Amino acid sequence: VQLQASGGGLVQAGGSLRLSCEASEVTFSRYSMGWFRQAPGKEREFVSSIDWNGRRTFYADSVKGRFTISRDGPRNTVYLQMNSLRPEDTAKYLCAASRRYYSGTDDSENYDYWGQGTLVTVSS
Repeated sequence: VQLQASGGGLVQAGGSLRLSCEASEVTFSRYSMGWFRQAPGKEREFVSSIDWNGRRTFYADSVKGRFTISRDGPRNTVYLQMNSLRPEDTAKYLCAASRRYYSGTDDSENYDYWGQGTLVTVSS
């Protein structure tokens, strides 16, 4: 499975971005998907996950109410809509796929495939 993330960029605080992650695998619906982020000098942290059929979603407390994860099966794509962005959201955002945890998971160890990431910079 290859994952291609896109949609990052520079935005002012309070603005919005939508990240996309397209999967090459035709059995995309068998994977739960997750977004993680890593800021310079910090550890990778969980942002959000969605289960294999899009019915269960999870969010880190820091993004709850501001970010929304969704998936489009026919397009093999998962999205992360980010609203009310803050400078502390600045990071490289990575998407990941898990074939073992259909319901979604916040543990990076449970993901089997990773994309290269897309950079989000939020200016104050």
